[in-house]
Order: sequence, then C-alpha cells, then structure tokens
Amino acid sequence: MGEIAQKLHALKEAGLYRTRKETQTPCAPSVVVNARRMLAFNSNDYLGLAADPRVVEAFKEGASLYGAGSGASHMISGHSLAHAKLEEQLATFMSAQIESARALYFCTGYMANLAVVTSLVELDRSHSEIFSEAVNHASIIDAVRLSRAKCSVYPHCDYERLGELLRTSNAKNKIVISDGVFSMDGDIAPLKELLRVCSETGAWLIIDDAHGFGVLGKRGRGILEHFNVEHSSVIYMGTLGKAAGVGGAFICANEQLIDWIIQKARSYIYTTAAPPATAHALLTSLELIGSAEGALKRAHLTQLTTQFKKGMRSIKGQWNLLGSETPIQPVVIGSNEDVMRASLELDALGLWVTAIRAPTVPVGSARLRITLSATHTEQDVDQLIAGLRQIAELETSGVKP
Repeated sequence: MGEIAQKLHALKEAGLYRTRKETQTPCAPSVVVNARRMLAFNSNDYLGLAADPRVVEAFKEGASLYGAGSGASHMISGHSLAHAKLEEQLATFMSAQIESARALYFCTGYMANLAVVTSLVELDRSHSEIFSEAVNHASIIDAVRLSRAKCSVYPHCDYERLGELLRTSNAKNKIVISDGVFSMDGDIAPLKELLRVCSETGAWLIIDDAHGFGVLGKRGRGILEHFNVEHSSVIYMGTLGKAAGVGGAFICANEQLIDWIIQKARSYIYTTAAPPATAHALLTSLELIGSAEGALKRAHLTQLTTQFKKGMRSIKGQWNLLGSETPIQPVVIGSNEDVMRASLELDALGLWVTAIRAPTVPVGSARLRITLSATHTEQDVDQLIAGLRQIAELETSGVKP
C-alpha cells in the first residue's frame, strides 16, 4: 500500500491526478455540480437529447415493457425485441451510406471497437497488420493491443504515408482504423482519401465516428453522409451515448461481416446485453436525429460553433484555438499546470470546462476541451467567451488570479 500511496502522491505533484465531480441534475447546459449551479461546456450531448422529455418518456416506456435488465448475454437470453428493432432501424438509417447494411448493438463504444478489431484479425491471425491513426481514441489503441496483431501507426491525417505503409506491407489481411471526428482536436478524418488508399491496397477501413454520428451530415448519418460517401466495404462504428443522448454503440457493415463478428467477438458474446429500455429509448433518439427537428438542431449547433470561433479570434494572448469545424473546440494552453489553473478560474466564474492534460494529449498541448450543444444559447456562448477573455487578459498581463 505504501507504494500505491507514493505513486498517487507523484500523480498529484505532476498535476496528473484525476478527480470526479458529482452532478445532481440531468445532463444539460445548466447543471448543478457539487451543489453549485454551473454553465457546462464539456458534455458530448451534442443535440441535447440526453434529457429530452420524449427520450426520457421512451426510456420509461421501455422499462415498463421489458423490465430493468436483460438478464443475460445476447447469445443466451438477453437479446430482446427492443434490441432487434434498434438494430433494424440503425441499418435502415445507415443504408443510404452503406450498401447491404446490417447493424449490431453494443453496451459501449469501447466494446464495439474491441469486437470489430479482434474479429477482423481472427480472419487471418498469422498474416494480419493493423494501421492505426496517430491520435486515435484510447478504445482503438486498446483494441489493437488486445488483438496482438502487428501494428503500424501513421501520422495524423497523413493518408499519403498510410498508402506507403500499406503498399510495402506483406500482410494479407490489412486493417486501417481511424476516428471520424478526432475527440481531442475536433478535426475530421480525410475519409475519401482513406477509402481510396484502402481500395487500392485491398485493406479494410474501420471508422470510429463516435463524435460524428448525429452531428455531421444533412440527416445526421455522420462522416459518411458529410462526405457523400456510399461504400459497401467500410465498417462504421457509431456511439449512442453522445449525440443520441442515451448509451451504447453500434457497428454497421455488410451482413456477412456482422455475422462474423457475432461468431467471434468476445466482447459481444461474453457480456450481459444492455437493458432493453436503453434500446427502446434509442428508437426515439434515432427518429429525432433524422427528422427536420434534428436538422434544425445541427444548424443551430453550427451557428454556435461559428459564434464561438469568431469570439475567440477577438481574444488576445498565447492561447491557440485549433481549426475545428465541429462542436469540439479545443483551446490549447500549453502546460498541465497552466490548463488546470485556467479551468479552475473558469470554475470560479461558474463555467464548467474540462482541462485535458498530457498524456491524453501530447506534452505541451494541454487544452481546454470546449464542447457545444444544440441546447446552448447564443447568450451561453457569449458568457463563455467573456470568461475566457477575462482569464486570457490576466494571463497576458502576468497577473495570476
């Protein structure tokens, strides 16, 4: 125990110790945190569906119809009518982008990434190589490690380097995996170029569109719709606890591949299925995402993003706003110490913005990860910009609050 205490102390000294804050209200821009009312800019609830009364009511209805839990894995007795309906609707929703689409629902995005990567490696374990984007999410990194396949990492958004790696690889089973929207930078993967080099080299392409599903595209079909891509061989992963507002994730691909994942994915076979009520609520979320109302929410989100970027350009100082066109708006500050101080200063102003530190992001690029929601107002964004401006001016003058 002494060694653990020492290591915990070292984390605190290095500014790397993680703490949790307790919320007492539903996910929303205005939230009670540790008994204080705060204006939050750190949720991934991009469309504001997490507390939407229609989704909440659907959740209640699902619990009344199916009970509180599933009772077993999908392969035993836990695959309910609600799960089946959700998978059917997800496949229909994505069918305009993926030919002969079939969907498979998972408890989490972490489990979905683990399932698809390990299952593809199982197609030819002795001759597989994975090509992973340099800033991929931790769930992808862990999936690659657990697959035990050879892995080559290509530089961020560098599809030309990826092409070189693919062409010189001797692997028969080549697997490329990338985030769609990168969670810490907010930029978008060059999907068409990735598809081109994968087609030229016979590689699989897995896209983790956790932060794109529901947000990008006219109807919210994510990065595939954003780039007007219809492709039969892309493997698409979308999460349902962010823009969809509830929980879980899904993989959408051609029918044979989904069947293979069901047969081989340990993270699917050997875990209790998510509560059916969750799947039932997601049917309402999916309907809202694809509706005219969903389009209006995305349009408002785009307006807020533009407003925030314009406001940040008026702030003088050493901070760097990355060139993201998505609701993820990272403000790079630099050191872990400086970003933690900025986050605490915003907290004192009633603004809840999370500091992201190394090693989650590269050393020297610690940042405030600001996320916008369609339930934010223009006044909310103005308040955030005013708070950031106040802190930046103090930093520039050398005054430390």
